[in-house]
This record gives sequence, C-alpha cells and structure tokens, in this order.
Amino acid sequence: MIEGKDTGSAGRKLRFGMVGGGPGAFIGDVHRKAAMLDGKAELVAGVFSRKHENTIATGKSLGLDESRLYRDFEEMARQEAAREDGIDFVSIVTPNYAHYAVAKGFLENGIHVVCDKPFTFKVEEAEELARMAREKGLLIAVTYTYTGYPMVKHAREMIRRGDIGEIRVISAEYLQGWLATPLEATGQKQASWRTDPTQSGVSNCVGDIGSHIENLVSYVTGLKIKSLCANLDIFGENRTLDDNAEILVRYEGGATGVYHCSQVAIGHDNDLRVRIFGTKGSIEWAQESPNYLKVAYLGQPVQVLSRGEGYLYPQAARLSRIPSGHPEGYYEAFANIYSTFASALLKIKAGETPAAEDLDFPSAEAGVAGVRFINKCVESSKKGSVWVEVA
Repeated sequence: MIEGKDTGSAGRKLRFGMVGGGPGAFIGDVHRKAAMLDGKAELVAGVFSRKHENTIATGKSLGLDESRLYRDFEEMARQEAAREDGIDFVSIVTPNYAHYAVAKGFLENGIHVVCDKPFTFKVEEAEELARMAREKGLLIAVTYTYTGYPMVKHAREMIRRGDIGEIRVISAEYLQGWLATPLEATGQKQASWRTDPTQSGVSNCVGDIGSHIENLVSYVTGLKIKSLCANLDIFGENRTLDDNAEILVRYEGGATGVYHCSQVAIGHDNDLRVRIFGTKGSIEWAQESPNYLKVAYLGQPVQVLSRGEGYLYPQAARLSRIPSGHPEGYYEAFANIYSTFASALLKIKAGETPAAEDLDFPSAEAGVAGVRFINKCVESSKKGSVWVEVA
C-alpha cells in the first residue's frame, strides 16, 4: 500500500491556547506540534510560564501576538472568552498540581479543554471537572498518548469483534531507566518536579507511567478493574515518591492482570508493552515498535501485522498517515488524539452531532479512572500491599 492519507481540514481552523510548555518543557512542544500537525488547529494565545517574561519570550518565538500572551491562566480564560475570535479550546501542559485549577477556570468560561495526564490529584476533583463539562456541553480530552497509535486501535477492534475470544490474562509493563540515579539532585527540570509531591501528587512512577498502563489496557480491552494489590517502591536516595511498582489486578468478569512500571530499570528507555491472552488467541504491542502488532491464534503460526496495510480495521486505517514500512510514532499518536478531538469540536461548532469515531479520544471519564487507579495503588501499598476495591 503506497498511498498517503489526506488528514487535513478543508474548513476553518480551531484556535487554541496553551497553559504551560515554556522554557525547558518537553511535553509542551510535543503538544504544540501534534495539535497543528493535521491543519485543524492553530495556536493563538498562551501562558507558557509562571514568569511573564518567559511567556513573552516563548510567545514571540512562536510568532504570537503579544496582546494574547497573558500573566496567568485566569486572565487568559476571561479575556479569551470575551473575544469574538477567542480560543476554541485550551491545552494544559503544566506539572500535575495545576491541572485541576486551570481546567476548572477554562470550563467555567465555556472553553473546551485538552489536559495532559494525570487529570487531577484527587478523584473528587476529576469527577467535578467531568460533571462541569457535561453540564456545560463542553469536551474534555486527557492526552493518554498511546491510545492514538493505529495498531492500538486495531487491537481494540480485534478484541471488540471477539477475534481472540474471551480475555483471561493481561500482562503489561512500562520500563524506564532515567531515574536510576538521583537526577533531581542536579536540578534537571523534569526529574525535579516529577519527584516533588507538591507538584507531582501522591505518586511519581504510577502517576507518570503506570497510569498509561491502566488507560491503555482499559482502552484496548474495555475491561474495568474490580480490585488491585500494589507494591510501590522507593529506591532513589532521598526520594519521597515511588520510582518502581508491581501491581496485581482483578477485572470485572474474572480476568486477571499483572502490571510493572519502573523508572529505575537500567537499559530501558520508554519500554511500554502489553500482552493480552484470550481463549482463542493473543495480542502483543510494544510502544518502541508501534507500527507492528503480534497476533497468535490457537493452533496457528504467529502473525505480525503492519500499520498501513489494507487488512486493518477502518479506524486504524483512517489514522495512518503514510504507507506501511515508513515509521510513524509518538508525534503522530499525539496528533491522532488532537485530530480526533478537533473533528468532534468542529462538528459541534457547526451544529452537527459528532460520530462515534470523532469521539474516539481519552475522555474526562478516562481521566477520572486514571486518578482513581493512582490513588488506589497508593492506598494498597501504604496498607501493606493489600487488595483494595476499585470499582
């Protein structure tokens, strides 16, 4: 298959603003590029830093009008809501502690929200934001990146159609080695805030990468966690938050699972991997080889499916931009979340009802589930790694 895909927008572009993503921020730049990749949105406003001079510098480097570079998110939400050409949505890419207040501020002003994960610190906060969005008719997307990969969407459809039968066991891991040494002691920005409970919350490792496991498994399988038993470790010198965790899971319906997330796994970069075993077959997907899906059926040879091929189910095929064998990756997965969100929002702005495929992005409800998972893991571990109810 050698044709590319037209993923652009023929109509008007959405206008968006950003909170966070200033100097030294990794994820903000990813969000900016992903949001604009398909031509459906343009960045027009922002508060990129707590220091206004940094916001001005970042905004100028991005070619933004200085009058739309604000001192704080409250000012930005009020003034953008009052403009005829105000932003259609905000992208929140701050450290975790600010997510709730920023999202609430924009929702109160009638502005749709895209928020990095985890959604909030507390379950009650996440539920409040989800309720506000429903009552105001606003969209919320939580950027669990890995649901944006086409082969993840194909795996989801295979399970929905019963291709591998009833799910029995799930094994998932997310291994990194970047915090094997006390990097935060050097002043490295990402390590410093992620290991700081005032900015990161009750968990580092589970909150940062374990939450991706929970969301990915939930998205692909549709299973809900009934109970879990977690052991959270702290190996780094002078750390107060976890940098490694093992989690046993029981799902509604009887399936079981085991999760392992670690940031002290030397030799691993961003090794997210999920294996799903059913009564008729199994599926395996690895984030560092995202264009391929390993599939095995009972009594048959193992297959490796490739992104971009004609045998993929429609949603996976629709979100492939370039032909098979030409690697797509992290930016494109992020962009698929933004593109899908933008398609839904453009239809709403036009007075139309979004189709199911337009709403195929991580919702506020996914954000609530992620926050609940993080807090239940911490609760289980603090109680001596006991089983706790989740559902």
